[in-house]
Amino acid sequence: MTTPNLELRIPDPGSPAPGPEPRLPAPGSRAAAPESITRRRLRKFRRLKRGYYSFLIITVAYVVSFFLPLIASGTAYVVKYNGSYYFPMLTFYQAAAFGQDAFGEANYRALDRQFEEAGSGNWVLMPPIPYGPNESSFDQSSSPPHPPSPQHPFGTDDRARDVMVRLAYGFNVSLTFALLVTMFGYVVGITIGALQGYFGGLLDLFGQRLIEIWSALPFLYTIIIISSIVVPVYVPGRLQILQPSFWLLVVILAAFEWVAMTFYVRGEFYREKARDYVAAAIAVGVSERAIMFRHILPNALTPVVSIAPFTIVVNITSLVALDFLGFGLPAPTPSWGELINQGMDNLSKWWLVFFPLGAMFVTLLLVVFIGEAVREAFDPKEHSRLR
Repeated sequence: MTTPNLELRIPDPGSPAPGPEPRLPAPGSRAAAPESITRRRLRKFRRLKRGYYSFLIITVAYVVSFFLPLIASGTAYVVKYNGSYYFPMLTFYQAAAFGQDAFGEANYRALDRQFEEAGSGNWVLMPPIPYGPNESSFDQSSSPPHPPSPQHPFGTDDRARDVMVRLAYGFNVSLTFALLVTMFGYVVGITIGALQGYFGGLLDLFGQRLIEIWSALPFLYTIIIISSIVVPVYVPGRLQILQPSFWLLVVILAAFEWVAMTFYVRGEFYREKARDYVAAAIAVGVSERAIMFRHILPNALTPVVSIAPFTIVVNITSLVALDFLGFGLPAPTPSWGELINQGMDNLSKWWLVFFPLGAMFVTLLLVVFIGEAVREAFDPKEHSRLR
């Protein structure tokens, strides 16, 4: 019977200690999926604090702006009059219903002062800012525009309307307008650019010639001609973003917005359709529409997403410029351009120049910060496997 050769091995003091053996996943367990490139881009965007916090500020301000009719309005929440409760936010009440000697809707600010002076137990609950965007608050002692005061922190314009309220409503109008024009322009531009880049040939050749002809049209002259033919109309009682003239202007600017986007998407489609994954999709019988919009388009969106914030900046400035020249939204729509125009006519009234330009400057600065962060987060070199 032979005995086994047992040899005692003493590890070398200079050699590194053996590490733990790699553990295989337990039967039935699922290995952790690799992080997608979209998640890595979002994580990178959140790390860019200046752009991320600018995005939060703009988003919160934009959401709050839709509740401005509840925050800044001359219509009362609740009125208690002679033991009965009235809700003017929900129902229209004549001035005579509360004993006011006037026609039309009741003046709730004057009614509030009247009840306080009388001390009869009647009261009015007003919004935090008791002025609407189109309401005049004339002061018999002086003519408008009025300088900043506790009642009007940003002063009033030449029609005694609160500047701060009109700036807040104008922010909602400007940003909504820019987002809608960008969205419509992107949908048309991406579709046309994708068709040109994927199919090429005569479609691309004649498509480019038509795009060049369309882009040669002077934008401002076209707006002037359309404005002279179609007179913008303001519908009282309707929200600014529901005005017919608002949508007409959106359509006109979107008709010029899509041209630049076709060049980016067309170039990206030319590059991506030569990839192996496209050839594999064609080989297995995937439809051309699925190849274009489910496979190629997600890989071609990097330049589109990167320039979107800067496109929004251009659209905001376009609306301000058109309103300043008098070819934009009809009066009395709250508009930054209209307030800046008033400031040019009243240069001695500094609040009509400083506050509209300041609001525009801050908004555009925040959007530019967002654009810089998005561009850095979506940089192809940041997440490329080829170093």
